[in-house]
Amino acid sequence: MEIPFPPDWEDMIRRNMSHYCMMNDVERKHLKELIQVFIAEKSWEGCGGLELTDEIRVTISAQACLLLLNLPNDIYENVETIIVYPSDVIVPERKLGFFETALEPLDPEYPVSGQAFKQGPVILVWDAVLQGGRHAEYGFNVVYHEFAHKLDMQDGAADGTPCLRDRAEYRDWSKTCSREYLRLLKDVEKGKRTFLDEYGATDEAEFFAVATEHFFNQPIQMIEFAPELYRVMKEYYRQDTAMRARKYFCKE
Repeated sequence: MEIPFPPDWEDMIRRNMSHYCMMNDVERKHLKELIQVFIAEKSWEGCGGLELTDEIRVTISAQACLLLLNLPNDIYENVETIIVYPSDVIVPERKLGFFETALEPLDPEYPVSGQAFKQGPVILVWDAVLQGGRHAEYGFNVVYHEFAHKLDMQDGAADGTPCLRDRAEYRDWSKTCSREYLRLLKDVEKGKRTFLDEYGATDEAEFFAVATEHFFNQPIQMIEFAPELYRVMKEYYRQDTAMRARKYFCKE
């Protein structure tokens, strides 16, 4: 027997995920099915004094499951736990191991709004989740970013290349993403203004995560500034986010 999707949950999604309004009825129905499974299967922890609510679980699940909408349905088998803090988390400075020698300065303490660990949890900051979900125009979305990392990690390596369908798609992905990553890297080094957030120039893994954010948040601009990158992202996620956006804005 199919369990009805609580009406107040859908209200939460409409409030906290701007992309939901662009989806058609079939897509929304499938997304809600994914959300119900995701919430039930995952372990949830509130930290830093945050009391977990249905709104927190539903909002995070909706954004995470949007990425899976047309992908093979494994509901993020490499995600067991989602840890949520109320605001930015300060990551402590890494300590040297007993046999390690510092060849360069260690990273100092710094605030983060999310992290994804290869064999561990996803950490998210609720303030950032809400801002990214409600304001797609900013381009930033911590849930899309961290769960893109988890998709990337499914083959065991965080290298900016998720599991693809065949050799031809791997060749196309490697050629296109390498070219776009190097272009971003050069533009950042020259101090040029870029469409993709410059954090994507950190490495290939961050490039994929940043590209995912823009693919869902700013697809029409992505076609204009990086059409080939949009194409491979569209083929991977099997979603035409720009077409969704155009139909939505044409109705307004």
